[in-house]
Amino acid sequence: MKNRWIFAVVLTFLGFFGLQRGLAAEKPKMSEIDREKYIREFRRTGLNTTPGDAMMLRILVESAKCKRGVEVGSATGYGAMNMGIAFERNGGQLITVDIDPEMVRKTRENLAKMGLEKTVSVVEGDALQVLPKLEGEFDFVFLDALKRDYLKYFQMLSPKLKKGAVIVADNVIQSAGEMRDFLAFFENNPDYDSVTIRASMEKNDGMLIAYKLK
Repeated sequence: MKNRWIFAVVLTFLGFFGLQRGLAAEKPKMSEIDREKYIREFRRTGLNTTPGDAMMLRILVESAKCKRGVEVGSATGYGAMNMGIAFERNGGQLITVDIDPEMVRKTRENLAKMGLEKTVSVVEGDALQVLPKLEGEFDFVFLDALKRDYLKYFQMLSPKLKKGAVIVADNVIQSAGEMRDFLAFFENNPDYDSVTIRASMEKNDGMLIAYKLK
């Protein structure tokens, strides 16, 4: 009799645990209005891109119908959240890479709050070691990590880029001296159309946008 009672208690506990897991699995996704509110009220750091630049990234991804992207430099995920919305709408995926474990943790938390953890994968590690291991093809790249290594990042991804891929590099005005080789690569390059734009004056800086022609 005692064994039957214990068995019943165990079954009840397992049933309750299963119910809780089911409720967790059925947690409704954050609405578009709530997402925009979360992004609008997001506490950015100096490492995050600006709202204007982040929106430009989102528009570029969605309008170009990009399906596979790579971000180098996650910070706390502000850019990844904005791009993630566009990749989700396109039925695509974004990989964001950062060397700082704390930045990786915060980015994962923020993406989970937005319900974008299935769309955006966060990889912890040195981009110079991570990027060569990524399997292509990719149609979108956003560079926002060590400025002196922009050309190295790009060269590792270049063979994996599809025709029509969009490449965006941040801080190309204020940090131009640290990335002369990268900027020189795109200057008058017949394989790419490129332009420097300012979608935001918050940092008094700009982004290079390039389009792979062939």
